[in-house]
Amino acid sequence: MSVNDSYFDGGLLQLIGWRLLGTLITVCTCGICYPWAVCMVYGWETKHTVVNGHRLTFDGSAVQLFGNWIKWFFLTIITLGIYGFWLGIALRKWKVKHTHFAN
Repeated sequence: MSVNDSYFDGGLLQLIGWRLLGTLITVCTCGICYPWAVCMVYGWETKHTVVNGHRLTFDGSAVQLFGNWIKWFFLTIITLGIYGFWLGIALRKWKVKHTHFAN
C-alpha cells in the first residue's frame, strides 16, 4: 500500500461482535449505558481507519458523551421532539471533535 492510501482494516466479524456487545449493553441497562456503547464501537472503528497514510484515533469518553446525552435528551423533551432532528448532527459533531490523527 502507498503512503497516501486510505483504508479500513477492521474485519466483519469484529464489527458484528462490537455492535452486538454495544446493543446488549444498551438493552441490559435500558439505554443508560448507550454513550459507553457508542464510544466503544466508534473507538474500534477509528482505530482501524487510515486516511492518507495516517491512522485515526478517538479520544472521547463515555463520561463526556453522557453529559451531552443528558443535555440533548432534555432539549428533545423541552422542544417536544423537535431537537431530535438535530441530535444526529450533534452526535456526529462530538465524534469528529474527538477524532484525530494518531501519527
